[in-house]
Amino acid sequence: MLKVENINTYYGDSHILQDVSLEVHLGEIVVLLGRNGVGKTTTLKSIMGIEPPKTGKILYKGEEITGNQPYQNVQKGLAIIPEDRRIIPNLTVEENLKLGILHKKKKLNVAERFDMVYQYFPKLKLRVNQMGESLSGGEQQMLTIARAMVSKPDLMMIDEPTEGLAPLIVEEIGEILRRLQRDGATILLVEQNYQVSLSLSDNLRAYILEKGQIKLSGTSEELHACQDEVERCLGVKL
Repeated sequence: MLKVENINTYYGDSHILQDVSLEVHLGEIVVLLGRNGVGKTTTLKSIMGIEPPKTGKILYKGEEITGNQPYQNVQKGLAIIPEDRRIIPNLTVEENLKLGILHKKKKLNVAERFDMVYQYFPKLKLRVNQMGESLSGGEQQMLTIARAMVSKPDLMMIDEPTEGLAPLIVEEIGEILRRLQRDGATILLVEQNYQVSLSLSDNLRAYILEKGQIKLSGTSEELHACQDEVERCLGVKL
């Protein structure tokens, strides 16, 4: 579904991504792992067109989308769920969800899509008329994912969905991601929680970034087999 070939992305004179290549196949969860500041979020932004690469190629469903504007990629079925959530605090849960379908409203059964996301996020249904600012951190994260889901994207790129959340909420978010993948969703996930991310799917693959380069990649089993190298790249004891 997605193929990234040797992209190089800069912030000013800073060379952030250096010949980064990765693939995401239909129905997969693929995880980008790495320490803070190694280029994980920049990879998502490059794919989405927010920070387009200077060189390299991005293919989506066989079509080159390198240099597309973000709105063009949204129309093609890509969705990005940012780390900072960006819900609108003075809008209700339902109003925030409606923002996710503005570009597709005429093509979707809106009531059906809302029912679908409430099946995944029953807490949001209970808070449908509450303001975004009144939600807990975990509920805000759920709303951010639900807002992307309601537009029926073909590929969801999710940035640090468990960051700063309590362990019970982390597990709840993890179970939602597992269910999405079982139901056929395709997800490119940025995470720092190694143990949680590698437990999300039986066919999960991961890439580990270090200083803007892909240093390791493979299945959960393959990464477990080189745990010392994984620990060195991530800077943690597993």
